[in-house]
Amino acid sequence: MEMRVKTASKHRRGFAVAAAVLSGSLVLGACSGEDDGGGEGPGKSEPSASSSAAPGAEKAAASAAKISITPENGAENTGINSDTAVSVQGGKLTEVTMTATASGTAVEGEISADRTSWKPSGQLERATEYRVVAAAEDGAGLKTTENSTFTTVSPESSFIGYFTPEDGTTVGVGMPVSLNFDKPVENKREVQAAIEVNTTSGQEVVGHWFGDKRLDFRPRDYWKSGARVDVKLGLDGVEASNGVTGVQDKSFSFTIGRSQISTVDAEAHEMKVVRDGETVKTFPISAGAEETPTYNGQMVISEKHKETRMNGATVGFTDDDGEGEYDIPDVPHAMRLSTSGTFIHGNYWGAPFGSGNTSHGCVGLRDVQGADDKSTDGYWFYDNSLIGDVVIVKNSPDREIAPDNGLNGWNMPWDEWKAGSAL
Repeated sequence: MEMRVKTASKHRRGFAVAAAVLSGSLVLGACSGEDDGGGEGPGKSEPSASSSAAPGAEKAAASAAKISITPENGAENTGINSDTAVSVQGGKLTEVTMTATASGTAVEGEISADRTSWKPSGQLERATEYRVVAAAEDGAGLKTTENSTFTTVSPESSFIGYFTPEDGTTVGVGMPVSLNFDKPVENKREVQAAIEVNTTSGQEVVGHWFGDKRLDFRPRDYWKSGARVDVKLGLDGVEASNGVTGVQDKSFSFTIGRSQISTVDAEAHEMKVVRDGETVKTFPISAGAEETPTYNGQMVISEKHKETRMNGATVGFTDDDGEGEYDIPDVPHAMRLSTSGTFIHGNYWGAPFGSGNTSHGCVGLRDVQGADDKSTDGYWFYDNSLIGDVVIVKNSPDREIAPDNGLNGWNMPWDEWKAGSAL
């Protein structure tokens, strides 16, 4: 509590000075009096009771409560998760506040049920200075406070992993756990060991590195329908390379939906949709033309767009003036199958569905402009597909798609997949 002392007026100050002078003269007179013979000489007599310290001058009793705050005051490059904590011994916390010093934004946190510890409720921001102020009292009611100001790790000195699928989603049986790091990872073993992927299906799940910035996890065969997959990223404080540490301490989970495997036969110009082992639909399709064929192999739907623009220039198809060979602003029911631009999508501008292949590598289904006709093949397939569903292409003159071109690691043999693990 802040104490406010009122300054005396000039008249009162003058009175106080006069009183002090008078008091001083009286004390001097008493101390310099003649020896009455009972002492050992001038200035060596025992002090009288009146010369002891004034009441209230004693040092206040210290609280038995001892507060500890991490990170310590002045610390730099601290983590943004588990590094921040407040604890107390010999007492109970009464209040803890944490703010970003530049903006004054408060950080939410919670004191434990026994009031001996506190942590922030969420993740802190990188490259931000924070101040923590904590108060506590002991069993006798004596109070104490402690504070710490520290700065979290900068983006240049830390790394994070962008992951898919999203927390809480239901996905198809082909969906891998895919992590893309924003910095190269040299210590692959340490980073991979800090990531746990478990499933209620009991399947063995193994990680595979594609280069030094991408790590995917999958089982040997497609996920079992109905399984839950739990992922924990314990990367906070893990060193990816010299001077670059992780900041994530996050868990997420997703559920595997029904099994849907769709097989495109590019030679027969048709696609069969098999759900939970039974064929539910057969569609006429048009795949990639002879000069721009569709990849063969197992591909996973990674994005869904009711409508999207497709411009050939973005994937290397340009005409003489450098513009795209095609530029369609409203392609209906588009679902991505590869990073390089392979989609399965609706087609309203015309194609020989069921009898020919004329696309630039995509798989086309009958559809209409506007994407609102529920009777079309494109609408049905879009409406009945999940992120993570598998589309297999066969009998195309092109090669098999690369395992890292999209979420398509299923095209890699299991032994080779396991060999790409750092553990």
